Amino acid sequence: MRAHGVGLIAATALLCGAGAAAADGGEIWVTNEKDDTISVIDVDTLEVVRTIPTGERPRGITFSKDFSRVYICASDSDSVQVMDPETGEILHNLPSGEDPEQFVLHPDNRRLYIANEDDAITTVVDTETRQVIAQIDVGIEPEGMAVSPDGKIAITTSETTNMAHWIDTETEQLFANTLVDARPRHAEFIKDGTELWVSSEIGGTITVFNVADQTEIAKIGFEVQGVHRDRVQPVGFEFTADEARAFVALGPSNHVAVVNAETYEVEKYLLVGRRVWHMAFSPDRSLLFTTNGVSGDVTVIDVAALEPIKTIKVGRFPWGADARP
Repeated sequence: MRAHGVGLIAATALLCGAGAAAADGGEIWVTNEKDDTISVIDVDTLEVVRTIPTGERPRGITFSKDFSRVYICASDSDSVQVMDPETGEILHNLPSGEDPEQFVLHPDNRRLYIANEDDAITTVVDTETRQVIAQIDVGIEPEGMAVSPDGKIAITTSETTNMAHWIDTETEQLFANTLVDARPRHAEFIKDGTELWVSSEIGGTITVFNVADQTEIAKIGFEVQGVHRDRVQPVGFEFTADEARAFVALGPSNHVAVVNAETYEVEKYLLVGRRVWHMAFSPDRSLLFTTNGVSGDVTVIDVAALEPIKTIKVGRFPWGADARP
């Protein structure tokens, strides 16, 4: 089955440039956990054009709103590094707490909310003053981070406590805790901040919440034909620009699920690389790039055709990804 999957992706790669969507430039930045590097992929050529050294075990990555800075969770260096994306130079480190894994930049382009896995806290850092604003006690092994479009609510997910923690960003205090299935990983707000989606890796589900009262709207399950249910582990996910669909990385199942965001039904499963973890759209959102940790590569998906079109070799254990115009 595995050999057949690799062959499928390689064969599909021949479609690139022959009927596949043509992306409109930009770059995809991919963190490589084992190599302590970032691989930069040119969206036009679908090739790695730069490899940039980072701190130890880079995972989460995000750009400032004007793309003049890139923030990197160097987890084993216990720091968030701030890099000039033009030169690849590390400009300085931000105080982050121990083992930062994921983070989210507030719409004010200044506050960075960081999940500290070893400390069971969320650290809030002012990226301009480089000072810690707050440290908020959350559940055990926090990982996922999200912030609402209006900036009023931040979310931290805790893997061991199996909760989404709701933070008032004005007071930097918790105002609610909601249970999800085992080992929540990733969280995203959609529909103008009225819905929150949270993936649960071991539970094998995504829970959808009504943000107004934190009640559960739906539970999305996954079942990949020929793959044992224990290997179907939802982690990262991204929405199309119109939020009509979500693409969900299903970990060691080696598939991405395509979910209708209105009906909460799975429309299709796409075969990608081994242990798909996170993903990022190209700047024009015509292509989706998935990070495949075990196979050490990135799968490129044509969003309109809902088909993989190419595999790109990057560093060892690619984890996070973000786009730059």
